[in-house]
Amino acid sequence: MADDYRKPVLGVIGGSGLYEVEGLQDARWETVESPFGEPSDQVLCGTLDGLDMVFLPRHGRGHRVPPSDINYRANIDILKRKGVTEILSVSAVGSLAENLPPGKFVIVDQFFDRTFARNKSFFGPGCVAHVSVAHPVSSWMMDRVEDALKTAAIDYHRGGTYLVMEGPQFSTVAESNIYRQWGCHVIGMTNMPEAKLAREAEIAYATVAMVTDFDSWHPEHDNVSVEMVIKVAHENAHKARALIKAMPAVMKDRPYPLPDGSHRTLDFAIMTAKDKRCPDLVAKLDAVAGRVLNR
Repeated sequence: MADDYRKPVLGVIGGSGLYEVEGLQDARWETVESPFGEPSDQVLCGTLDGLDMVFLPRHGRGHRVPPSDINYRANIDILKRKGVTEILSVSAVGSLAENLPPGKFVIVDQFFDRTFARNKSFFGPGCVAHVSVAHPVSSWMMDRVEDALKTAAIDYHRGGTYLVMEGPQFSTVAESNIYRQWGCHVIGMTNMPEAKLAREAEIAYATVAMVTDFDSWHPEHDNVSVEMVIKVAHENAHKARALIKAMPAVMKDRPYPLPDGSHRTLDFAIMTAKDKRCPDLVAKLDAVAGRVLNR
């Protein structure tokens, strides 16, 4: 099975507007079924400058699915089934830092998971696994994303902690100030458990957080109108498409497996003895963990 994944296939998770990338060839929407339930939408498959890409609208086309109701397991599972080896996750966030103003892109390297109403693992009773998420983002992918941001001349900051809140409401001022005291840099509702599940699925993962506004802590927050936020969001989407357009050139020499370990996170993770594993759960894990379960 390892040979099937030597060729890079980039998965892009984000808003529907990101997929209007000039030059995407053989573009077609495909339905992919998952044993973990209904994903957010079909996936858009195509090739950009020789790189196979699979695009997934995180909230579904038309933004139908709220953050807490996204089936993150099904989303990651269908990307794995389509052969995705690396994921570029693009998401809108609020800023918790003065030096990260609206319009800035942040290459996130850490997460603080404050969600509580979501399925966070593919594994469970009958097949127990413990995957390290100490470093949830692929360092190799971070380097490639940084190269692409430079190519596209996009203002960015490398490094930062993304606090993932449950939502759908935004933070109170008190909450926002606490998150700042904790050392978090941006805040959003979608990248957990997405990043954890990508680790379990042995897909190298990177997040680009696109700042649309300062969170509620900022003294000028009340002066920011919805129209201003939407304007920044549209500008960010335009820049995100430029980022995606620059990715094929920086991924051409991708080694396999990656030296940062992202493609081998399950090597020692599964704890349940082979003769004690639940057959039904093992069958559901055929794409996510087939490499190790079948050996």
